[in-house]
Amino acid sequence: MSQCIDPFVGKILAGWRYDITGLAPEMSGDYEAHLAECEHCRSRQKVHRTIDISLIALATVSAFVFVFAFAVIHHFSPPHALWFEFGALCGFTLSALVWLIVAVATPAPLVMKDAAISGARNLHDRLPENLRDRLPEELRVKISGH
Repeated sequence: MSQCIDPFVGKILAGWRYDITGLAPEMSGDYEAHLAECEHCRSRQKVHRTIDISLIALATVSAFVFVFAFAVIHHFSPPHALWFEFGALCGFTLSALVWLIVAVATPAPLVMKDAAISGARNLHDRLPENLRDRLPEELRVKISGH
């Protein structure tokens, strides 16, 4: 595995879990430059974002499974259905709480937003000119980022 090119900056970034989204632009410039140059820190940042997004995806799937379980239990009404329904609702609540904590404590939503905008920009660039002109101006401004 490669070594960090500037261990001092690398330790600062590691302490922040490689999240520089909340920094002021004048402070984040050096850190962005370090991430652009340092393969070690860039790969660590990618691992952290993958974990964050995976946690959000897992919590989302878990919440849907608990809602589905609640619906099935409610539909078939087995003996002691009230306890099963309560368990399903508790599972849903825990999944929603985990989702909320990960979404608030990590930059994963911003990463997903940037990925969506990048995908929209690529799709927009491949559209024929006549279709591109039909898009509302507000949407074109959002996609282009200007």
